[in-house]
Amino acid sequence: MPPEERLLPVGSRKMLCRKFARFFTQRAEHFVILRRKPIEGYDISFLITNTHLEEMVKEQIVNFIIEFMEDIDKEIKDLKIALNTRLRAAAAAYMSQFSQRG
Repeated sequence: MPPEERLLPVGSRKMLCRKFARFFTQRAEHFVILRRKPIEGYDISFLITNTHLEEMVKEQIVNFIIEFMEDIDKEIKDLKIALNTRLRAAAAAYMSQFSQRG
């Protein structure tokens, strides 16, 4: 596990993923193949019908899904790093109160 992820509790990682997934599912109408409500057990799912395959280029659909998932992964990692940075700053400020007293 990378160092930037070690300090985040597991619940924080899940929360970031859920909030990010919710953001996209609320805007599912902008993403033709993104399901508004994901399949149980998944944060995000796609629905590709034969109509989509007839109207769109198959390779572009596959490329879109791959890029979409890579971008989401990158964004979640960036959010984790930002959250971890804020947690460190808050912890340092809190701990500095005790070192100033002594």
